[in-house]
Amino acid sequence: MLHTVSGPGSAGHVGSTAAAPLVAYRIMLRARLLDDKFAALSRAGKIHGGVFLGRGQEALSVAVGVSLDKSDVFAPLIRDAAGRLAFGEPLIDAVRTYLGSALGPMRGRDGNVHRGYPREGLLPMISHLGAMVSVVNGVLFARRMKGITGCVGVACLGEGATSTGAFHEALNQAAVEKLPLILVVANNQFAYSTPNSRQFACASLADKAVGYGVESHSVDGTDFAGCLETLSSAVNRARTGHGPQLVVANLLRLCGHGEHDDAHYIPTEIKNSPLGRDCLKVAEKFLLEHNYVGADMFIGWRNEAIREIEAAVAQVLREAAPDPFAEEWTAISSKYLMEGHAS
Repeated sequence: MLHTVSGPGSAGHVGSTAAAPLVAYRIMLRARLLDDKFAALSRAGKIHGGVFLGRGQEALSVAVGVSLDKSDVFAPLIRDAAGRLAFGEPLIDAVRTYLGSALGPMRGRDGNVHRGYPREGLLPMISHLGAMVSVVNGVLFARRMKGITGCVGVACLGEGATSTGAFHEALNQAAVEKLPLILVVANNQFAYSTPNSRQFACASLADKAVGYGVESHSVDGTDFAGCLETLSSAVNRARTGHGPQLVVANLLRLCGHGEHDDAHYIPTEIKNSPLGRDCLKVAEKFLLEHNYVGADMFIGWRNEAIREIEAAVAQVLREAAPDPFAEEWTAISSKYLMEGHAS
């Protein structure tokens, strides 16, 4: 279950510790290599349905995960493999979901990114843009009514979701109720293929916070250290009673919307701009320049992550999908399928 995953680091709040950059980098690396493996499996016809990769967004995503405590609530988006791993999701859960194993958290009933453990605070994603904000609000409200204090909730969004009614209604509600909510917006410049110029007219998405009385933070989403610092600060502000926080990270996804998309609509000049930096390479440079690690360590960490991923894939490929003739197609929340039931 969550928060017991082995590997580069355990889940929990490590954003303020000296080891945080090393922990975060190794999780980023695992997420990138896992995405690469999913892309290869998709091309080989081993995955049915969409494959959505987080290339270029790992620094922001991992910063979210390592800034959270075990008791917090996390609603990741489609490119948040790094954040999921940092929050404690077992790597094998991602593999089982993409490959349709009946042993996965969704029991093979849903592919790719719609997986989670609500009781553990990791919420399965609703694909409708902006919808998860109100869900996180609801969890935070429920905890408040139960007298549970000290926890925060994070909802991850793309810039396209900030144009939806769900985003505005939920942000307004969180502001009025002073909920400990952090909205993390990955502004990757294109809502699928729609550029920012056709999405919003404000100078910065952070400006949207002002009208609701919400604090905002902006960060270069390719800046590894900057993401760790900004997310740690925003989470701390929400946790200590300062109300909702809006974090806007400017970056560029280094792939298409999904493996089905070649991203031909992204101009070369944007790809070659600072927005197109690879945050993984930026993180490696940071660790070297600040003497966290020697260059030889990166190879060992990469090989270790590859072995872990290959072992997980080999195991899951041997696992059965649900038998449509034997499966009892009740809701996952009921009977033997319910969360926490022993496999």
